[in-house]
Amino acid sequence: MRRLGRSLAILLVAIVTAMALGTLVPQPLWRAAVASPGATRHILVFKNPIHTDIAIPVDDSVRARFQFLNDAGISIANPAVRYIAFGWGGRAFYLETPTWAELKPLPTIKALTRDAAVMHVAITGDIVEPDANVGGFDISEEGFMALLDFIAESFQQGPNGPIVIENAAYSKFDRFYEANGSFNALVGCNTWTAAALRTAGLRTGWWNPLPASLGLSIRLYN
Repeated sequence: MRRLGRSLAILLVAIVTAMALGTLVPQPLWRAAVASPGATRHILVFKNPIHTDIAIPVDDSVRARFQFLNDAGISIANPAVRYIAFGWGGRAFYLETPTWAELKPLPTIKALTRDAAVMHVAITGDIVEPDANVGGFDISEEGFMALLDFIAESFQQGPNGPIVIENAAYSKFDRFYEANGSFNALVGCNTWTAAALRTAGLRTGWWNPLPASLGLSIRLYN
């Protein structure tokens, strides 16, 4: 029993150390040279206690890039739509846990081990800032285009483009799609968000499995 307790203590210390280093060691390690000032785009990061999404401001070019959403019933042509929010996550947990009250053992086990990945897409109107659960960031036009590429490449492609998951949605304003990659507790939704933000030119921590550590690292290095 004493040996088990010691092993658990060592494991806990290792996890805490890894999370601390993952937050405090930036990626990339050195700040990139700042280009001359130019046009910027304002993106948002939504967070809850365990998950983050990236919200992209909508204009005609974004509507054209993600026009396949209209085919699944997400009306991005509606002028009231201001942002499209994208999130990557584990299939079982994402689809079967729309609220905490519906938490089930099997999706939780899959989230902690290994699961197929899905993309969640939702539309929203104006977002008022500041907000405790919303972070706003200005990125370059070049970074914005790179971010769109990263998001688009996260969708699994079928013969007719991204593959929508039938009868999977939280409301009439969102849909789920098959995604590339596989999900686990170490490489999860927040590490996807962090990678996307780095593509856009922002710096994050080296490893950010939780929204709190990701948010802290973004505030430290940007």
